Amino acid sequence: MKTISVPIETEYIRLADLLKLAGAAQTGGQAKVMVQGGQVLVNGEACTMRGKKLRPGDWAECGGTRYQVAAAGEVPPAP
Repeated sequence: MKTISVPIETEYIRLADLLKLAGAAQTGGQAKVMVQGGQVLVNGEACTMRGKKLRPGDWAECGGTRYQVAAAGEVPPAP
């Protein structure tokens, strides 16, 4: 599985925004459909809340790719 680190400069990022920032979804509407359709795992569990807050260390998975949330300037641990 491919892992992509997504650095954020804020305390948290909402799930739909993470999917857009990482390029997993092109629009907010597409992110909403993906999340509400159960296509996204957050920290290993299905999540249907597109407003779910993810903080550094959390991860989301969809389409065979894991998106690891990291603090800006932080080097993520090896998978």
